[in-house]
Amino acid sequence: MKTISFPDLELSKELEKAITDLGFEEPTPIQALAIPMLIEGNDVIGQAHTGSGKTAAYGIPLLGKIDQNDRRVQALVMCPTRELAIQVSEELAKLGKYLPGIMIIPVYGGQPIERQLVALKKGVQVVIGTPGRIIDHLHRRSLDLSNVKVVVLDEADEMLDMGFRDDIGDILGRIPEKRQTVLFSATMAPPIMELAKKYQKNPKNVKVVHEQLTVPTIEQFYYEMRESDKVEALCRLLDRYNPKLSLVFSNTKRRVDEITSRLIARGYAAEGLHGDMSQSQRERVMAKFRSGVTDILIATDVAARGIDIDDIEAVFNFDVPQDPEYYVHRIGRTARAGRAGRSFTFVSGKEVWKLRDIQRYAKVRITPDFIPSDQDLEEQRTLQALTKIREAIEKEDLDNYRLRAQAMMGEEFTSLDLAAALLFMTDKARPKIASPDQAPIPRDDERQRERNNRPPRRREAYKSPHPASSNRAGPRSSGQRDRRSYTH
Repeated sequence: MKTISFPDLELSKELEKAITDLGFEEPTPIQALAIPMLIEGNDVIGQAHTGSGKTAAYGIPLLGKIDQNDRRVQALVMCPTRELAIQVSEELAKLGKYLPGIMIIPVYGGQPIERQLVALKKGVQVVIGTPGRIIDHLHRRSLDLSNVKVVVLDEADEMLDMGFRDDIGDILGRIPEKRQTVLFSATMAPPIMELAKKYQKNPKNVKVVHEQLTVPTIEQFYYEMRESDKVEALCRLLDRYNPKLSLVFSNTKRRVDEITSRLIARGYAAEGLHGDMSQSQRERVMAKFRSGVTDILIATDVAARGIDIDDIEAVFNFDVPQDPEYYVHRIGRTARAGRAGRSFTFVSGKEVWKLRDIQRYAKVRITPDFIPSDQDLEEQRTLQALTKIREAIEKEDLDNYRLRAQAMMGEEFTSLDLAAALLFMTDKARPKIASPDQAPIPRDDERQRERNNRPPRRREAYKSPHPASSNRAGPRSSGQRDRRSYTH
């Protein structure tokens, strides 16, 4: 498939500006295939998994079709869980940052319905919700779908598995037939195809085939941490493993610049590489990296294409990649020419769901690990220094140095003094990772001890904010369904 950029899609200036702010350099495979079809007005059935960029794949064309002067509901997105509904709402809000006339609201169980009623009454153009809560609003007549032009079923297979088939049919039956219907699913099982046949008109099929991991010599680890701890964690791991060359991946150009400047400030030989750099700048950065003048390269996925260097010993996913296929490409930069390699992935907040998707679709096992403590690093530094000293004793001609050392010894210094001073100077020559305003990253066992030492919290009986009549009776209550555990 020919590589395309966002400008090739001929989007509005407002959408292009929002995409630029998000730091995305080019569409993911599913976006490159689906966006042009959706802009043309086709119904689309897409096979795409979580983390593939499918929200932007349908969200960008959806926002481009909204009439900002019309405060009626013009687009509806159905999601299987409230977690996904919130996530989609947040992403569409970022994409619609420069479209102030567009109002977006998520509706789902577990949130007071009164708040949603107030927002709907003021007028919104885009509604993202779970089928159960959408049905509740339809029964209350607080949601009018008679002007909807675009409807999206996100993770349709999950909604069918959760028993929403009848609700989906009820909702689609209230939307005008003259509409664009978009369906995304991780699988194309018969029930999904039946749904598409019943509610879509000549849909275009979009499917992205993902590569399999074929680099078993790579040790793969992940670390859960706060976003603010990532630079500290990166420095500690660099210090712990001391790789010959390291490649650090970030999702955005802005983040590349930030990581680069912070590493340089801490004394590391680091350079950044991204799409905003001129060709001459890129060539200069790559020449320094290949020669070892720079031993840490921070790059976006797009900028790192074509990098083929055998000596890369470690790959760091500073940000979890947007697409599992990117993960395969990233870690494949190490373990070249039969060598072993390591990959380290930093996970913050909801990114843990993306990591699970990566393991499922790439069929890999990523081992949880903890960030080295100060004591771990001291022990590692001493071990590395002793290894270098042992190699020098075994391989180098040290006769002249022995004479100098002997001259220094006597009444003033012992051999132990000289050895200790040598270790001290070797350790001092390495960049120090500790930042004076940065507290140490707590290890997993320390976090557990902190939890155990907390005083017990008082538990109070839950009181529903809604009268009993606000929910439909029986096991098909939307509130019950919407509170299912999220497996996204």
